[in-house]
Amino acid sequence: MGKKKADKAGSSAIALNKKARFEYHIEETFEAGLALAGWEVKSLRAGKAQLTDTYILVKNGEAWLLGSHFMPLNTTSTHVLADPTRTRKLLLHRKEIAKIFSRTQDKGHTCVPLKLYWKKNLVKCELALVTGKKQHDKRATEKERDWNRQKARIMRDSR
Repeated sequence: MGKKKADKAGSSAIALNKKARFEYHIEETFEAGLALAGWEVKSLRAGKAQLTDTYILVKNGEAWLLGSHFMPLNTTSTHVLADPTRTRKLLLHRKEIAKIFSRTQDKGHTCVPLKLYWKKNLVKCELALVTGKKQHDKRATEKERDWNRQKARIMRDSR
């Protein structure tokens, strides 16, 4: 028979930054590659990555991922001094870096990672230019999420 596609959109995610969608209004997204060490890739394959409280810094024309935590595996990092919170370089085009840099200089704007995922055999990071939400916006988001859950429950029970 025919081969099914192995990399589906939902199954290729390594780590999500769920807090970012709640805390910020997302204006524009980018896709960036990551420069990683071998032990980090093995750790990502095991799903040992965390993106909470992570942000993007643009310095000297390069983009860096700060605050991410990749838990080293005991079996793969015995001969290497593994730093789980090291600063990792993001691979972007110059125009994208310039755009991110100029937008983050505006008041209230920042750049945060939304998720890490596999694209074929490469690790990619989805970045977003964001602005912070006010407290009433967060409440509205929470109300909408609760209403959607309630709607789904009603639809499921009515069948």
